[in-house]
Amino acid sequence: MRLHAAPESIAPDTDLAQMVADAFPPVLLASLAHLTGDMSLLRAALAPDPTRLLEPDSGYSPAQAAEARSLAIDSLERYRDGGCVAADPLTDEQAALIIGFLTGVLPEDDYLPILLEEISLDGDRRAPRWHKSEIALEGDVTVGIIGSGMSGILVAHRLLQAGVSVVIFEKNPDIGGTWLENTYPGCRVDVPNHLYSYSFAQTADWPNYFSTQEVLLDYFRACANEFGVREHVRFNTEVLGATWSESDALWNVSTVASDGVSELVAVQVLVSACGQLNQPHFPDIDGRERFVGTSFHSARWDHDVDLSDKRVAVIGTGASAVQFIPPVVASAAHTTIFQRTPPWLLPTPVYMDELPESMNVLLSHVPGYARWDRCWIFWRMHEGLVPMAVVDPDWPDQERSVSASNDLVREIFTMYLAETVPDPVLYDALLPKYPPLAKRIVLDNGILPATLARDDVTLETCAISEITERGLRTIDGKDHDCDVLIYGTGFSASEFLIPMSVQGRDGIDLHESWDGEARAYIGMTIPSFPNLFLMYGPNTNIVVNGSIIYFSEGEANYIVESVRMLLENRLEAMEVRRDVHDVYNTRIDEGNRAMAWGASHVNTWYKNASGRVSQNWPFSLLEFWQRTRRPDPDDYLLTAKNTAKNTAKNAGDR
Repeated sequence: MRLHAAPESIAPDTDLAQMVADAFPPVLLASLAHLTGDMSLLRAALAPDPTRLLEPDSGYSPAQAAEARSLAIDSLERYRDGGCVAADPLTDEQAALIIGFLTGVLPEDDYLPILLEEISLDGDRRAPRWHKSEIALEGDVTVGIIGSGMSGILVAHRLLQAGVSVVIFEKNPDIGGTWLENTYPGCRVDVPNHLYSYSFAQTADWPNYFSTQEVLLDYFRACANEFGVREHVRFNTEVLGATWSESDALWNVSTVASDGVSELVAVQVLVSACGQLNQPHFPDIDGRERFVGTSFHSARWDHDVDLSDKRVAVIGTGASAVQFIPPVVASAAHTTIFQRTPPWLLPTPVYMDELPESMNVLLSHVPGYARWDRCWIFWRMHEGLVPMAVVDPDWPDQERSVSASNDLVREIFTMYLAETVPDPVLYDALLPKYPPLAKRIVLDNGILPATLARDDVTLETCAISEITERGLRTIDGKDHDCDVLIYGTGFSASEFLIPMSVQGRDGIDLHESWDGEARAYIGMTIPSFPNLFLMYGPNTNIVVNGSIIYFSEGEANYIVESVRMLLENRLEAMEVRRDVHDVYNTRIDEGNRAMAWGASHVNTWYKNASGRVSQNWPFSLLEFWQRTRRPDPDDYLLTAKNTAKNTAKNAGDR
């Protein structure tokens, strides 16, 4: 995959009208203003209405679209006839003008720096602004990173940019994380690819609007290679545990290679980049071991199994299951799908579509379109549906919806379901009985309702009582025989860092201290565990507002700045204060209880076994960005090098 592309010259016979046919007109005008330097294209009457972002075409009228495309064609003609000479790089003032046209954000608004970082027009604005060589230092520092998925690659790259040594432990034979491990048919991302990519490694070279697993894996491999990360990875090396040595101020990381060789590796700082979605979850159903047929989890897909002419049973209708169910049904003789809770379907007509040829032509001639499309997608999604997930305590029917705006979302989703599911029995089975946004929404282009309506598909909503030798038995006593059983039951998301053993200060065991209630300060740092950081840790998952890569970039920045603080101040350890950690998590819990996913009683992977929302971030993307600019020394117990333990700064309760 190409991470960099320059504009191609426009041939005289290029059909410019066709070239712009599938572009969103405001993004088209923004990208052409960038390409040509003609800011007169940014007419106020053609700017998107920020109050209508959730309407079809974001409220952009056919008349506006026609006028915008006419302006675009005229601009492209002038550009072509002038020899396809691009304008000088944009100044920040010009970039702010274009951003203001697309989003309504003014130069003085807090979101402008974020958007400038996201589009990354003039280089990597989130790169470290320091280098280890500039800091007088005795000795060296090495950061250990567990995992080489999206987050691991990212934090390793940032540390390497700052001149910090890294060693990456990867249990798999290649990089990629979830995009390496999940190879089930139909696997793809549910965030538009112009946003689901690193801000500093954008590309227009996506074949789909929402790319497949293979394409995404290719992207992350290309990034790891270009950033020089791969050479720092110890592949086929699993981390069994890590222990903090107080006397040495080191993490001793216990590893075992695939050939059985064990090793103890000492690092000054340890980063877990395992994320939340890496340990497959199997349901607590009696008899799983009794089934004599073939069974596997979607995250460990068995590609040697031929489903042709097989009776297949699928447990689950979550995000992964709804992706692999259509191709499974297309191969199997009959498929029985066991549904506990139906997901809300978000109509997404282009979800599985390849980019039309006109869009590929546009992107080859105006590659900057991808960056401005990213800006537009980010803004449309940045807080998008979030206000519609906020609970109105005076709303009368909290079981159905949590506010007037949430009820409006319910009506829109219900209308879509009614349009795509004419069978009243199937419609009733697929209509969720809980508020929208309380559970993960599933993108759909109509294929799931069509698949479930097939004669060779049975949707079973009766609960499973046990698994037998021949299949599954539901609580009504009915047996459902099958040849292949597929678990589409998600991940043990709340069990962070499982199955590793992590022991911090004074031998405190992380999992025992959590006791099933994983918490961290800003999702990254934990009292009694100095110099330990988590990527995609507790309460850093987003629900309806953007890409997890945005959060990972913020976390990577915070970790790099923490290493800087250690080096500049000659510190051997930093440990978040217990009081700071607890106050923060109290606010997190209060925030989540005020959202649909916290107020609703529906089962969801957002909650742990006790019912606490341990996954989700309930506040704005702006706040997370502000919190992850740099660590506040006052939040931490700081231990200086070569000093007694009792000289820790900010002494307080640990």
